[in-house]
Amino acid sequence: MPSLNTIAISVGDLNGVGIEILLKSHEEISKLCNPIYCINTNLLTQAAKLLNVSIPDDFTLQEVSGWFEIQAGVVNAESGRYSYDSFMVGIKLCEEKKADGIVTMPIHKEAWMMAGLEYKGHTDLLRKHFNAEAIMMLGCPEMFVALVTEHIPLREVTQKVTYKFLKQFLLDLYASLSLREAEKIAVLGINPHAGDNGVLGHEDMRVLKAIKSANKKLGIECFEGPIVPDVAFTPHVRCNYNHFVAMYHDQGLAPLKALYFDESVNISLNLPIVRTSVDHGTAFDIAYQGKAKTLSFINAVKSAIQLNTRKI
Repeated sequence: MPSLNTIAISVGDLNGVGIEILLKSHEEISKLCNPIYCINTNLLTQAAKLLNVSIPDDFTLQEVSGWFEIQAGVVNAESGRYSYDSFMVGIKLCEEKKADGIVTMPIHKEAWMMAGLEYKGHTDLLRKHFNAEAIMMLGCPEMFVALVTEHIPLREVTQKVTYKFLKQFLLDLYASLSLREAEKIAVLGINPHAGDNGVLGHEDMRVLKAIKSANKKLGIECFEGPIVPDVAFTPHVRCNYNHFVAMYHDQGLAPLKALYFDESVNISLNLPIVRTSVDHGTAFDIAYQGKAKTLSFINAVKSAIQLNTRKI
């Protein structure tokens, strides 16, 4: 029987629901992998006391120095900085081959800003840390959505999505996935009606050019589109695809979260390490109330294990 994967887990913003999810799901997770939680004993003890739960005997920690008073539902620099430090310790475990991947709990972007951090989130940090064009893909086995652009203003999307950039994005995405033979990937257009052949803008012509060029480079007709965005996620279209490429954040994530909010995960592709995450935020409004759901985290761990064996 093969040995279990070792998965580093960064604890996210301790003022949110992340630590509750980790404690709740530890028994199930430890059957899937050997988890290493990036937190110190003092902060873990404080969190467990606030939750009125006991810490499992086999809850393995990787020391992350630091101390602050946990304040449920509060955005502050101390919790933001610690979530960053926890993440960096997890990355180091992967780089040193002491972990096969990292699963991240949610951080709060404003808390990172308050802590003086320059990054907009996990993916932005990974992209700069590894000097690689990390691809953000979210979803579950029923549907995955890869984002060409992420946390940028809508007015900047058409400037970012050039022919050259999109072609390389598609090639990198294909190389990062283990697709079934003849499986197609749907590529959404940018404009309403995918531009209507230039009537509603010419940006989708470059999308079409990038799709054709990427397919020619691959030698297969993998990518299809540009598909009209307002019908791409309807049942009769969705049944033909498992993977979608969205041009901007809300174009892809609004339908994904409407359909699969509780079970989706966030996956970082095109990196030298495996990284997955829950697909939800810090949920400050329910922090330390015993209400947090664990399904997204459990799926994130399963996805990290699958990615480590190239099965996504």
